Parts: sequence; C-alpha cells; structure tokens
Amino acid sequence: MNLSNSEINEMYLDVLKELGNIGTGNAVSALAMMIGRKINMKVPVVKMVKLQEVPEILGGAEIPVVGILLNVEGDIEGFIMFVMSQASAHLLVNMLMGTALNGYSEFTEIEKSALMEIGNILAGAYLTALSTLTGFKMIQSVPQLAEDMAGAILSFPAIQFGETGDTALYIETEIFEESSRIVADFFLIPTIESYQKMLKALGVA
Repeated sequence: MNLSNSEINEMYLDVLKELGNIGTGNAVSALAMMIGRKINMKVPVVKMVKLQEVPEILGGAEIPVVGILLNVEGDIEGFIMFVMSQASAHLLVNMLMGTALNGYSEFTEIEKSALMEIGNILAGAYLTALSTLTGFKMIQSVPQLAEDMAGAILSFPAIQFGETGDTALYIETEIFEESSRIVADFFLIPTIESYQKMLKALGVA
C-alpha cells in the first residue's frame, strides 16, 4: 500500500496520538527525576512530514535555532533532531535549572550540557514510546548541539550521520510550568528502509 503522508496522518491518527501520549508520559517522568520537580508537557501535533517542510515548521529558513542531534541505530536507523528557537532554548534552560532569564547571551558550557541532556531525555522518551508500539529495539547516540539558521540546521545530520530518507515523524512538544511555555519540535528522520519498516510495524504499510 503506497500512501501519502496526509493519508497516513488521517488514517492512523490514533496510533500517532498514542505515540505522542506515551512519549510525553515517559519524558515528564524522566525530567522530574532530573530536576526534582514536575514539568508539564503536551503534544498538540504528531504527524508524518516531508523533510523540505521542516524549515517552514520551524518558522522560516532564516530563523536562528538551536538543534540537538542524535544518531539512531538498531531495528530503526536514522537520526533525531530536537529543535527550538534560541529564545525558547534560553527559557527552557532557565526553567529547568531554576534560574532567572538574563538576556539571550551565548550559552555557557553548563547550559549547553543541560540542553543536550534535555534532548537526550526527550529522544529516549519518544524512542521508548515507538519501541512500545512496534517492538523495535533502538539505540540513540550521544547528543550533539548545533546553533544555526533553520534552513542550515538540516545539513548537519546529513554531514554527521550520512544519507537519510526524505520523510520525518514530527512531534510538536509543549513544555510549560506556571506562566512559562516553550514550544519545541522533535523530528525522527529514518532511512528509507527503516521508514517502510516502521510503517509496516505500525500497521500502516
């Protein structure tokens, strides 16, 4: 069965929502253990998108963003991008570290480490959710941090991890606490072979 992304999103909305719900539950628990208090999360959007749509999702090709990149190996191969605006990245670091926002200067090494650990936790949470639904075993690499324009950020995974497919699993993630709210975008971009395997396991292909 050769379906378009829009057909997959419509026909398997419940499966994709369940993936987001399980992943969110995993992430909230892991973040609470990391910082010692509960951070709320929700996922308004979970769908398949084409890679060329990603800069538009991020707000435009020239928007400065922060990306946490991880390689994925095992039954599914590809890479993960966890991307947010620079302003959101600063807010997230301050929210999780319990510090006051002091402008948008360059990230310190401690802040970079915190961002990479957050990306690591979220990637693990969503991969565990995918594993729960498919039975696949996946291993994520050590995260890397990149700061660039949204259009350019897409070149980093190709340089770091080699050739990938042209379709991504997109999970919009909202992280909030009291009056602070951050929107970040999670993308799992599998190889072409892994994408077909993933759809088959989800009952799509």
